[in-house]
This record gives sequence, C-alpha cells and structure tokens, in this order.
Amino acid sequence: MADQALALNGVSRISGIERVVDVRMPTEYGEFVAVGYLDRSTGQEQIALVHGEIQEHAMLTRVHSECLTGDAFASRHCECGDQLSAALQAIVAEGRGILLYIRGHEGRGIGLLAKLKAMKLQSEGLDTVEANLALGLPVDARDFSVAAEVLHDLNVRSVRLMSNNPRKQEALEGNGITIAERVPLLATPHKENLRYLRTKRERLDHILPQLDGLAAH
Repeated sequence: MADQALALNGVSRISGIERVVDVRMPTEYGEFVAVGYLDRSTGQEQIALVHGEIQEHAMLTRVHSECLTGDAFASRHCECGDQLSAALQAIVAEGRGILLYIRGHEGRGIGLLAKLKAMKLQSEGLDTVEANLALGLPVDARDFSVAAEVLHDLNVRSVRLMSNNPRKQEALEGNGITIAERVPLLATPHKENLRYLRTKRERLDHILPQLDGLAAH
C-alpha cells in the first residue's frame, strides 16, 4: 500500500478537479488509500477510497452518493448504509477496487434539509418521487460527471460497477467510462424501507430482484 500511495501522488491534469492529497486510511473493512479531490466547478470536496493496485480495465468500483442519514446514522428509511458497508467488504474481498463517495448527492441531489422535508412527506403517504415533486424539486438531480473525472484521473477506463441503477450506468458511460459489468449490490429489505425500494424499482428503474415475492407493508 505504501507504493500505491506514492503512485497516487501528484496534481490532477483534469481541468475540472484537482487532486489535493492521498493518505493511507485503515478501516474496519481493510486498508485503503484515501484520495482527496477539489471539484473546481462546484467547490465540493470529493474522496475516492482505493484498495489494492489500480488496474485500467474492469476495476471493481462503487460510485456511492452521499447519504448522511443512511451512512452515518444507519437510517432504515433507505438502504444506503447497507450498500456502503457491502461495497467496502466486496472491494477488500476482491483484493482491489475503488469506492467513490460523491458529496453533493444528498437526497438524490436536493440537499439534506430538502431530503428531510421529503422524508416527512413520505411519512404522510407520498412516495419518494411524489415527495420531491411536491416540493418543486427534481426527482433526481445528481451529476455523475465528477465521478468519471476522478476515475480518469486514477487511470481507470472501464469498471465493474456495483450498482442496481441502470441510469447511473448510463451517466458514467455518457462521461466516457466503459461499464465492463454491472455487479448487483442488493441490500436486505426492512419493513421501514420496503415501500421506498419498491418505488425505486417501479418508478426509477432500479433492478431489485430481492423484492420479488415480498408482501407490501
């Protein structure tokens, strides 16, 4: 890993982002190199966690949208925390891989406070799509171009993408990243997020076969 950290040193040549720092970061899952970026266009700070040696093609990769409630507080309103944990475990088991943690994607890009407002509307009967629209906000405002820029900077041209979302795959492909394979990342549903997951499948095209046969709550 020390050699890997040295290999990551330097400033990005991609015009939209600047690679600022890389540092070894041990975690409960294994040891990673944390690579910090500044997105000049938005001022947002971004991070990539790299485990093992980087390969240019078919690198196991998770592009994870920031979710404070799920990732930090283990909210069962969504499956984000479970997916984050599962992705890090899968990368370490693989022996190499990248997790991009994309900040500015809270609530599918609407921000934390708006997401909390949308969650309140969902508790009153709306689904996740209806709640965003009721607030006058986009259903999904995320931009994945910065994820593609980071992958290019890390010299990754194609990935095995851990995702259930075909739209994320299309967004990365539209930004020059080849998807060698889509790897399912299926979290066990809870009664608290079952309706949310069903809405993601039925209205946002997520591929969630683990919902088949489950009774609605």
